[in-house]
Amino acid sequence: MEPISQGMQGPAVEDVQTRLSSLGYMIDAAEMTAKEFGATTAAAVRAFRAQQGLDAGEDVDGTCWSALVDESYKLGDRTLYLRLPNFHGADVRALQRALNTLGFACGVDDGYFGPHTEAALQQFQENVGLFADGMAFQDTFNYVNRLHHVWEGKPSVIDVEAEARMGFARAASVLESWSIAIGGEDAIARNVASRVWNIATATTDGSGIVLYDDVAPEDVDLTVEIASDALPDDAEPRATITLAECNNLSLRIKTAVAAAATRPIKLRIELTGITGYGTFTSSDAQTLAVRLLDGLCDALSD
Repeated sequence: MEPISQGMQGPAVEDVQTRLSSLGYMIDAAEMTAKEFGATTAAAVRAFRAQQGLDAGEDVDGTCWSALVDESYKLGDRTLYLRLPNFHGADVRALQRALNTLGFACGVDDGYFGPHTEAALQQFQENVGLFADGMAFQDTFNYVNRLHHVWEGKPSVIDVEAEARMGFARAASVLESWSIAIGGEDAIARNVASRVWNIATATTDGSGIVLYDDVAPEDVDLTVEIASDALPDDAEPRATITLAECNNLSLRIKTAVAAAATRPIKLRIELTGITGYGTFTSSDAQTLAVRLLDGLCDALSD
């Protein structure tokens, strides 16, 4: 493209000015009204080029224009999915930052929608009960925006440390203030669910956790369904956490709870890849139960 430079006037200059202004660069009102590439527009271009690590200058050449377009995208402006060449821009970076902060690690917020971002997006969609296709349409953006109070303004969590154990008093406080129904879909899952209930009851006499068999009660705050197998392909999507793929359980639960639009909140915990008949021991079940209860109490403690 021909560089857009000082002294020029017209729609191309107006487009540059509008994009720079939306990014917070100051341009004189008279220049914008006249659609004129004047001194303040040139200063804004110089500052933008420096911020982007481009060669010093005040012209908008092809490289600068591409960077300016990338930085102008807002989350939700376009559908994002994995393709070649990768989508890239500020909207992708915002999605990555939200996913990382919410507990769905996709690596460094580099603004490129690659396979790690797609995998993290699929996990997020599954977590909030959307169809997990790895494509960010408006329904996905609606959930990300609904959770803005959880991730906005917070640093991206790129490397997730091991899950921490809850303190006794803090766990007891959560158990006494939340009513939670927990049940299992199969024998192993019911074993884990009953152990969660046992630990909660031993933690405090006022525990709000109850066991259910076939049908979960509706007069609770949260229903936790544990299953050894994944949902069938033709099942209705629901908020789901696959435990084997998760090393930040409390963040995942917190995201699912914050995203829920109705009560009781319904959450499915899948043990796929963890359990196996003949190899899954009572010690394994106890370890999972402790992990689940810690994750629940940590997520619900705020």
